Amino acid sequence: MLRLVAPGTPLREGLDSILGAGNGTLIVLGDGQAVRDLLRGGFQVGLDFTPAALFQLAKLDGAIILSRDGRRISFANVELVPDPSIPTIETGMRHRAGERLARQTGELVIAVSERRKVITLYRGTVRYVLRDLGLVLNRSVQALQALERYRAAFAQTAVNLSALEFEDLATVADASRVIQRAQLVLRVRDEMEVDIAELGAEGRLVQLQLEELLSGVEQEARLVVRDYLAEGQADPDAVYRELSGWTRDELMDLGAIARALGHGGGSLGGLDQAVSPRGHRVLHKIPRLPASVVENLVRTFGSLPAILRATPEELDAVEGIGEARARAIKEGLRRLRDQVLFDRQLG
Repeated sequence: MLRLVAPGTPLREGLDSILGAGNGTLIVLGDGQAVRDLLRGGFQVGLDFTPAALFQLAKLDGAIILSRDGRRISFANVELVPDPSIPTIETGMRHRAGERLARQTGELVIAVSERRKVITLYRGTVRYVLRDLGLVLNRSVQALQALERYRAAFAQTAVNLSALEFEDLATVADASRVIQRAQLVLRVRDEMEVDIAELGAEGRLVQLQLEELLSGVEQEARLVVRDYLAEGQADPDAVYRELSGWTRDELMDLGAIARALGHGGGSLGGLDQAVSPRGHRVLHKIPRLPASVVENLVRTFGSLPAILRATPEELDAVEGIGEARARAIKEGLRRLRDQVLFDRQLG
């Protein structure tokens, strides 16, 4: 919805021209039969969309009907007659008609207010007021700064977990904390997506910075779930989806995350329980090691400590691993161990 009216699009150019001239109008994106049945008067246009044409037609009193993709102008100067019994929170006649039509048809309706100097979007029961671009950009910059802090906290927690895994000292709390920090990072991403969509072309740099900060976070969280999900529990992807739907407040409860992973009991509700990872996350960090080989290793040895203890000959016996790859795995694990222990000291 927001991408159609984002800065840099032809439709937004036309809307800004209307707003800048102090005019108001109502625009419907959707010219199907459900919309046509609710139109009265006006005239058929049937022209390709241009910002200039939209600006000129907005000088008329009636609404403008575009194709759903916004590429053609179908009708102009029409009266909208939606069901008057549909509830609306708006007060002006134009906005009331627009909201009711959006609720009745499900199409996107755009109301440009000449009095309030704002653009309001309606689709179904959703109502959204476009904000000043400067404010949206400033909010996005602040969100990126917060995301950088969350990302740094996640990275340090993940390093700590890796170090503990190599020492076989990890607990459910350590794994739950990595999942928690990853989900907090991803929550900021979800909040920023609306701002980036509204910024349009102006948000490209923000989008690039966001993608850089998010690199690898979701995959790492998914692999932690696979490593620490208790035996006999649900599919790890289903558990990850469940955790992704939690609110911020729910994520702050490490015990709840532990229970979602199938761990309970103990003095801290399962958090103090020592547990060995299966090894998915660490093995995925070894360069050029196929996912199928990782699966074979985990299935054969059952845990990361067992994989670390395995000799090159034992690794060589696993399907998909030859002598050269067995040596590469041993060397890769050694390098990873040295790196995470060094990174933990720096942190």
